[in-house]
Amino acid sequence: MTSPITHIDPHTFGPWAIVTGASSGIGKEFARQLAASGLHVVLVARRLSTLEKLGDRLAAEFGVQYRAVEADLTEEHFLGKLEEDTHDLDIGLVVSNAGTWMLGDFVTMDSRALQQSLNLNVKAHLNVAHHYGQHLAQRRRGGLLLTASTAGLQGIPFSAEYAATKAYVLALGEGLHSELQKVGVHVTVLLPGATDTPLLAASGFELPSILKPMSPQQCVAEGLAGLSANRATHIAGRMNRLLAALMPRRLATRMYGSMSAQVLAKRIGEKGAGKRSA
Repeated sequence: MTSPITHIDPHTFGPWAIVTGASSGIGKEFARQLAASGLHVVLVARRLSTLEKLGDRLAAEFGVQYRAVEADLTEEHFLGKLEEDTHDLDIGLVVSNAGTWMLGDFVTMDSRALQQSLNLNVKAHLNVAHHYGQHLAQRRRGGLLLTASTAGLQGIPFSAEYAATKAYVLALGEGLHSELQKVGVHVTVLLPGATDTPLLAASGFELPSILKPMSPQQCVAEGLAGLSANRATHIAGRMNRLLAALMPRRLATRMYGSMSAQVLAKRIGEKGAGKRSA
């Protein structure tokens, strides 16, 4: 069975695309599908060697060029380095995808870790969208895709900070969609649900059968289709769309909060067992 893929128009969205968080998961798959469309790719993440290996594979398979940019998007001045490394490129598409997820009791979480998460999940999207949005508006074509999450559709206990940051990205993108379509720029917010990525695997979440994780390939293919159609938002996965449409927010908060609490309790139990065995 072939993996789903969406080809997008290189004239509208090329010749170069930027993908943040490109070293794994959804970001890595965005890079692959964009390269399959003939777009050259700027790969942005903290692990330079991983980016270069990915870039070499994409260049060999699809005949595109790549540029690997080592950047920590939690740092305040990352945008200066990214701009310096891309100022000579005609960027036609920006996929602002990097993000992280912290699970825990909000009032006991480390303040510095919360600030770093805020930098990555909110400020990085804001800064990337503002800087490259100016370029896209000037060229009067292209696209901006922001990766949010279905977590941003409601508050979630024990993932309160994460859900709040994704709600920000959703609202930002919805507003920019209306502003930038007047100058010919597509803006779409992609809202993945549970997706089979290293982040989900590391979380320890045990999902109900109706919420089986979707593949990154399907998630990205749907996101790029939404971008091509210039939809303001797209929830990836038919079941996720159905739940979002039919489940009251209060019930969703309760359900996802219960799932988060179970994972947190399991982690605490495992830590306790580890201390006893030591």
